[in-house]
Order: sequence, then structure tokens, then C-alpha cells
Amino acid sequence: MNRGGSVPDGEELISVPVRDERDVFAMRKLGRDVAEAVGLETQDQIRMATALSEIGREVLGETTETFATFLLGQDSLVVRIGLPEQAAVQTADGVTLAGRLVDAIELSPARGTISMLKRLPPGRPRPSVEEIRARLAKLTPTTALDELRQQNHELAATLEEVIQLNAELQETNQGVLALYNQLSEELEETNRGVVALYAELDEKSAQLREASAAKDRFWATVSHELRTPLNSIIGLVRLLVGPGGEPLADEQLHQIQLIGSSAETLLNLVSELLDMAKAQAGRLDPQPSQVDLVALAERLRMSLRPTGGNRVRLTTRIAHDAREMLVDETMLTRVLRNLLSNALKFTEEGEVTLDVSFDAATHEVVLLVTDTGIGVPEEHQERVFEEFYQVPGPIQVRTKGTGLGLPYARRLVEAMGGTLRLSSVAGAGTTVTLKLPSRDDAMPSVGRVLVADDDAEFRATVRRMLSGVAAHVDEAADGLVALETMAANPPDIALVDLLMPRLDGGALLQRMARDERLRRVPVVVVTAAGSHQYPQEASAVVPKQGLRRDSLLAALRRALEQAEAR
Repeated sequence: MNRGGSVPDGEELISVPVRDERDVFAMRKLGRDVAEAVGLETQDQIRMATALSEIGREVLGETTETFATFLLGQDSLVVRIGLPEQAAVQTADGVTLAGRLVDAIELSPARGTISMLKRLPPGRPRPSVEEIRARLAKLTPTTALDELRQQNHELAATLEEVIQLNAELQETNQGVLALYNQLSEELEETNRGVVALYAELDEKSAQLREASAAKDRFWATVSHELRTPLNSIIGLVRLLVGPGGEPLADEQLHQIQLIGSSAETLLNLVSELLDMAKAQAGRLDPQPSQVDLVALAERLRMSLRPTGGNRVRLTTRIAHDAREMLVDETMLTRVLRNLLSNALKFTEEGEVTLDVSFDAATHEVVLLVTDTGIGVPEEHQERVFEEFYQVPGPIQVRTKGTGLGLPYARRLVEAMGGTLRLSSVAGAGTTVTLKLPSRDDAMPSVGRVLVADDDAEFRATVRRMLSGVAAHVDEAADGLVALETMAANPPDIALVDLLMPRLDGGALLQRMARDERLRRVPVVVVTAAGSHQYPQEASAVVPKQGLRRDSLLAALRRALEQAEAR
């Protein structure tokens, strides 16, 4: 038996025989005196004495004579009591009680002893072994009655301390209870405030949504209503100035042409407003088709005219591996027309270039529109993508613009799953970088993909990344909706977030594994969780943070290949 660690040796202070109950009383008294001599606190003196009394009685039950030796260690008081062979005191109640009163107790059959250790308080001056021995030699023998009286005195003192501690504990409990009640009231009041705040935020959010929807409806309605009369004005102007019309004086012709030009400018503005309203409402739905980029670039080059005349050249360069791509041709044409028009508008001398290349590392088509124009100061380079914002300057005053071109272009690009970035040096020109995902020829077409994620923005991002890859993309905001959607239309592959409300991704995969129709659907786990582990039912995993189209398509490819190999 070893409780509290091994008990070391020390220098012997005194040793006494233990033959009967009177010797047990004497040993108890000596234990208290030795504990006092070595510097133990009063309570520790009583604990040591009581432990000796309990052990002494247990040992006397096994033998008629033993001994008790008191030793002084480096930082502890040690007492060793002799045991006869085969003594069965290991599980005795007295030994168990003694173990609670001292810091360590050890039964050593090899030595034939049971040892107890009590650590000395640190930092106190301690007499030498010789001084302690001399003090113990002067002690007078005590009778059992005297020791019993001493025990009663100690018991009464201990009881008084217990009563005092109990009173202090009750007072503390009352204080804690009062503090708990106060904190509970404050917490309840705070919760009511939070609930009220959430209700107010929900109300404000609803109002903002209604205001945004009203604005979009206003834009769309006004744009539609303005288009009809503007088209009529443009048509009448063309009739007046076209062949077959009445001859007009030079001034009349000039005035009518001004009317037509202003009507066309206003019609373009109305069209941009209508398209912007669609973009903000999320109603832009790309229709990808195979597009000849060489022919598209040539049409743009022929239709756009530099405002600087012969002093500005418009050139296009298309790399051989980027001559075709799968993309919405109308959207791409609008974006490039907008970017090239801006570059030509703000370049008075030099060159405007459209470079198209293929980035094999990211599987993206990169379109660069570069000019040698006036450039955009650094502090304005992000603001140019804000609606109606125009960089102040003399050329901007002379040229007409709405400040909607670049914001609209970026929304179109994002709808096609790409990115649009601008870099510029004031006075040295501007480069606009357009990157669009290119469909990987090694990536098989997928009929239907389910995206299960509680983040609506992330689902929209994945939908754009799957443009040109998936014929249908179903969305689900939680696991239960995902199960219902798959039950109605089983997907060819599913992208599942692990952390979803109601039914999380792990539980969803288990449900799918038990469903005969869904157990063979390959699953790619898309999660923001920090662990690299994922359910065994999943075929692949991709991190949500910083997700790229090439890594997503690679995970889809692996999952589909594994499903085909089963």
C-alpha cells in the first residue's frame, strides 16, 4: 500500500515500545509533543496524534508488542511502526482514517513497518536534531486519564472551530445567494433588452428589405416606362434624317441629330439602370455557350472608335489556347464593351489593348484590358466600383458617363463565376484584369448537383463556380431540406456542409447511406470546420475558406471517379 508517494528516511529522534493500550496513549501523547517540537501547526499536531492512535490500535490487534520510531527528514516528520509478518492491516478502517490525516502513508512488508509522513511548514526556523532530542528527554510520563482529558480538550476545541466555520459558511452562503439573485435579475433584465433589440433589428431588417425591393421595382418600372417613348423619339429622328424624309436645313439637321444623340444616351442610361436592378435582385442567369473569342474581339474592335483619332490604337491579341470558351456571350460582350469604351474614353494618346490568355494553373481565361491613358489615383481605385461614382478630373468633365459601367461589369462577371480587378498608376495608364472560369475538358458534365449549406452567399458562389459544368444546381439551407430535395430529384453528386442547423452534414450522410436511392450518390464535404477529418461516407473534402473553382472541380472529379469505380 502506498498513498501520497513513498516515505523517505530521516534522523531518529526517539523510539518507544508499544505493548498495550496504555502505550498507545503514551505514543499518541509523544506524537503530539514531537510534532510540536519540529514546528507543526496545532491542527497538524492533533492530526498526527490521532493517526498514531488509529494505527497503534490496528497494529495491537495483530501482535502483542511493537515499536514506534520518530524520524526527522529534510522537510518532513516520519513515524515508523513495526508490523508482524502477514499482518492484515492494509484495508483496516484505522489505516484508511490515518491516511486522510497525514500527507503520505506506506506499508512496507520487506521492512515490516508501516510509515506515516507529515510535511513541515516551509520558511520556519527549525531546531536541530540534538535540540529536539534534549527537549523530548525532559518530558514527564503521562497517564491514560491525562491523555484522555487532553483528547477531550482537543475535541472540544475542534468542535468550537467547526461551529465557527459553519457559521461563517452560512453567512457566505447567504451572501452568495443574494449575489446570485441579484445577478439573475440583472441577467433577466439584460435578456429582455437583448430580445427587444433583436426584435427591433428584425423590424429594421424587414424595412430595409422592403425599401430595397421597392427601389428595385421602381428602377425596373421606370426603366421600362422610359424605354418606350425614347425608342419612339429615336425612331422618329431616324425617319427625319434618313433617306426619303423632307429636306432639312443645316441647322434643323444639326438640332434633330442632337435630339437623337441625347435620346440614345438616355436610352443607354435607362438600359444600364434596368440591368443594374436585375443584378441587385440576383436575377442575372448566365446562359453559357461556346464562344469564338477571336470573332468577338474583332467585332468589338470594329465597332469601337478611339476618341483620340489616329493618336490612339485599339489592338487585340488572343492566345492560341484561349480562342474559344464556354461562357454567356451577351454578358461577356457587355463587359468587354464597357471596359474597352472606358479605356478609349480616357486615353488621348497611345494604345488600348485587349489580351486574352489561358491560365493552366487555375483553369481560368484571363482577359486584360490595358491602356496608356490618364490612369486612376490609388485612393479612387476601389471607389470606381461604387454605383454612380466618377473620378474627378478635367477629362471626366468633358466626357459623359453615369458611373454605372464598372459596377455593372463587376456584377456581370461575378454572375459568370469570375473576378474583376483594377490596377492603375495615375498618369501612366490602367489595367483591368478579368478572370473567368474555363470548363475543364477532363471534367465530365454533371446533370444535377445539390449544394447543402446554410450560407446563402456561399451557395450562390458555388452555383457560379458550377456554371458550364452542372446542368441543374439545387440548393438546400439545412439537412432536412436537402433530404426532401434529393427525394424529389436525386442528384448526380452532392456538396454538403458539415455544420448546418436542424440536421447537420454528418447526420445527413448517415441518412443517405440508409436510403436505397441515395446511398450511391457521391458526396463532397465542404466545411469551415478546423478538423481535417470527415465522415467515411464522404468521397472528398474541400475547405470553405478560400475555395477556388479548380479545387472544387478537382474534388468533384475525384468523387465521380470513385463512384464509377464502385
